[in-house]
Amino acid sequence: MIFYFSGTGNSEWVAKNIAAKTGDRAVDICSLSGAPSLDGEAYVGLVFPVYAWGAAQPMSSFAKTLPQTSAFTFGICTCGADAGLTMKKLSSLFRLESCYSVVMPSNYVIGEDVESDEEIKAKLKRAEQEIETISAEILQKKRVYRVSEGSLKALKTNFINPAFNKFARSTKPFYADKSCTGCGLCERTCPAGTIKLVNSSPTWGKECFQCLRCINCCPEGAIQYGKKTEGRGRYNIKKYL
Repeated sequence: MIFYFSGTGNSEWVAKNIAAKTGDRAVDICSLSGAPSLDGEAYVGLVFPVYAWGAAQPMSSFAKTLPQTSAFTFGICTCGADAGLTMKKLSSLFRLESCYSVVMPSNYVIGEDVESDEEIKAKLKRAEQEIETISAEILQKKRVYRVSEGSLKALKTNFINPAFNKFARSTKPFYADKSCTGCGLCERTCPAGTIKLVNSSPTWGKECFQCLRCINCCPEGAIQYGKKTEGRGRYNIKKYL
């Protein structure tokens, strides 16, 4: 079984492609009500995005609930460039026999504008090739560690990531501009369940994973994060599939 968490679809796409090629099934951890049983599973995989050189918080929390298993275990993180020590940190919570990073288009429009269509398509093409290789290695139960950790990996994962989780996940800068139609998509799909419509306009509670699904998937591009996202593009993998 392959468990995944995904913000704007990158990790979901990877998980479902791996599942299709290995004859397994992919499950969104946000759809689960408790820790799943791993009895009878031949493979157990975790697929998730890297946020500031660490695992997305929902996956870290989920990994802690998993029982140890005799199944072959693997982890795949998706990232815009490098992953730091993400996979080694996660493997300390749930033992992973193989670890991979897959470079995907970035959705972090708070930090920088989206990449060009050409760059996005090129990344997806390379990711498809990597998924073929990963799937074959999983079926062979190969022990592999193919993770682009990048430079200053300890600093990024051990210091920058905790700072990101403590200070950069505030919901205060979120707002919907006048182009918002009150469709409610952000409320229905927020994995943290923090968005509520009030008078047909979204409001944010305190909990936020910084997945940026609300910003990137709004059909009107109406959701902003302070001034940082104004005038920037949006990324949703569905546009390219």
